[in-house]
Amino acid sequence: MRKPSAHRSLSLVTLAAATAMSVLAACGSPGGSGDTHAGASANPVPELGKDQKVSIVFESYNYGLAGAWTDTFNDLISTFEKQHPNIHVVAQKPKGSSPNPAADSISSVQSQVAAGAPPDVVQEGFGDLDFTVHSLGAKALDDLVGKDAVQANFDGPKYPFAKTARTLGDLGGKTYGVPFVFSTPVLYYNASLFTAAGLDPTKPPTTWDEVKADAQAIVSRTKKSGVYLDCLTKVSKDWCFQSLVRSNGGRVISTDRTQLTYDQPATVQVVQLAQGLVKDGLTPVLGQKDGYTSFARGDMGMLLESSSLQATFQKGAKGGKWDLKAAPLPSFGTKPAIPTNSGAALFVLAKDAAKQRASWDLIKFLTSNEAYTEISSKIGYLPLRTGLVNDPAGLQAWAKANPLVQPNLDQLDRLEPWVSFPGNNYVQVRDGMMNAVEKSVYQGADPASTLTAAARQGAALLPKA
Repeated sequence: MRKPSAHRSLSLVTLAAATAMSVLAACGSPGGSGDTHAGASANPVPELGKDQKVSIVFESYNYGLAGAWTDTFNDLISTFEKQHPNIHVVAQKPKGSSPNPAADSISSVQSQVAAGAPPDVVQEGFGDLDFTVHSLGAKALDDLVGKDAVQANFDGPKYPFAKTARTLGDLGGKTYGVPFVFSTPVLYYNASLFTAAGLDPTKPPTTWDEVKADAQAIVSRTKKSGVYLDCLTKVSKDWCFQSLVRSNGGRVISTDRTQLTYDQPATVQVVQLAQGLVKDGLTPVLGQKDGYTSFARGDMGMLLESSSLQATFQKGAKGGKWDLKAAPLPSFGTKPAIPTNSGAALFVLAKDAAKQRASWDLIKFLTSNEAYTEISSKIGYLPLRTGLVNDPAGLQAWAKANPLVQPNLDQLDRLEPWVSFPGNNYVQVRDGMMNAVEKSVYQGADPASTLTAAARQGAALLPKA
């Protein structure tokens, strides 16, 4: 989830905050090792009585973000309460002081769990799945409401979830989180700069060699920046970096999540490519926020980013200032491009049966056709019920008016999960890797030796077998 991406935080406020999160958190990935949570109920919780009043707390990092995010979710909660007059929802943002509430999400819920008063429904990143289940106490939805009910929600009504998205919140053979919002890496490009550089704006680059060639043309002929990959700094986390590595045939961690593998040739080659773009003057030395701000101004030819920033870029190009286009993730030669996901899922932490049922009702609504129509059209997140883009009463008009969403939709068939580092020190392990990447790309360090040193340090922080 980059940005309200998903899931993606703009900064860690202090080293102490990062350390606290690393001590308290452990994460996993769909398909990884896990077990059913000890507090899960063996019998489905009963439906609410017609006049049974219930109040639940919903904590989401979409709150606290100015503009479309908070407004859209306030409207959705209002609609839900009208449809469920016996359920009252107290919506809140994570407790903390980070500029992006997503950075406070895990520590906020953990402190409330420790105090004995956790939220009933939470939005947490896929990278925190293991910790959310094992330490925050997320309930197995298969146990709460029955596996058939969980799968029925994925199946419809009318429009099913994208097949590759359905299991992103699974652990140990059970569904704990319902995938909510996420994106895949998209190559946004400034078609006006393509034209000015003598390039065909209808033929964006499809490989990284073509990206480099197009960036060279843009820099030399327009004096603007060529390309920026928002995958190469610690603050960007590693969801997008993993996509680059997977697309080059590598992995940052073994499939059983026991060994770090980001010092192997496939990853080194990715970092060498990015380092070369900087050394050749094709990528500016900028932080994450400055990178996408520069692109939004029209001062950069290409940017690899999440769909959650689509509205920001559209605003920058508004009024014909420049022509915004989007293309799929480029490939490494003939190797297939493999997109990974950013983003978050919705989990139930409530212990009371009535609150659990009300929480499930809220999750079903927030992942419904109605909700995704609002979330996608007003914020730009992918509609995980993809059939909506062909529905005249759904998102057909929006999709036609916003063709930038199509590359993301097209990539869902090839989606592979953002794999998390395991253990209580996962933040330190991930940050160690991304620090090595950042140091190599932007400070000129040797990629191979820098990644090897970081992997050696990170390996000591992984859980022991």
